[in-house]
Amino acid sequence: MIGTSRDGAVLTIELRRERQRNALNHEMVDALSAALTDAADSGARAVILTGAGSVFCAGADLSGPVYEQSFLDKLLAMLRLIEDIPVPVVAAINGPALGAGLQLALAADLRVMSSSSFCAIPAAKIGVTVDEWTIKRLVSLAGAGDAAGILLGCESMSAERAQVVGFANRIGDLGEAQRWAAMIANLAPLTLQHYKLVLGNDGARDEAPAEHVAAMVRAWQSNDMAEGRTARAEKRPPTFTGN
Repeated sequence: MIGTSRDGAVLTIELRRERQRNALNHEMVDALSAALTDAADSGARAVILTGAGSVFCAGADLSGPVYEQSFLDKLLAMLRLIEDIPVPVVAAINGPALGAGLQLALAADLRVMSSSSFCAIPAAKIGVTVDEWTIKRLVSLAGAGDAAGILLGCESMSAERAQVVGFANRIGDLGEAQRWAAMIANLAPLTLQHYKLVLGNDGARDEAPAEHVAAMVRAWQSNDMAEGRTARAEKRPPTFTGN
């Protein structure tokens, strides 16, 4: 499910569930967490996250038990690990980054997007929602207007648009990301650790107000969430009622 390769001080971690469009399940999240922990312990000075094939990550694997709180907790812990690892993490977004795939990109420090890639969070189409950190980090990196379009309008953000708004640092393929990471790996590690801490302190991790948490819980426990899940299994459009 996960492949790793090392070139000098640069570790590349690749999602390898091509048939499932690199969608995340319990096992893949566990493997990602282990690979990230190993990266920090092995002396890597830059880490790249990418996907095998033509998709970066299609999000959570909705065919599995990803609606359970245990999966959500595990996913959020893994995203926090990406933020906390003391070396720069570069997301090499080689194709669509959807839902949890976009969350991976948000947790990374830098983003290199292929020209054909795009990002989206289609949660409102299936009756679920994302957490406060995801919303705030998306606003921080892409701007309030584009974040609102992605979340409220279920719009996608192209690589071209992502570079314009500053979400994508560069347009390029995995090779471009690896070359950049190799250059970064030669920079002063303590300087980069300081920058990473400050840049990541954008308010996205501030405690969410109680009413925000309650609204998220209502969505996850709603009849609409159940309807979205059933409609997906039955391959039909959902009918949401706001209950």
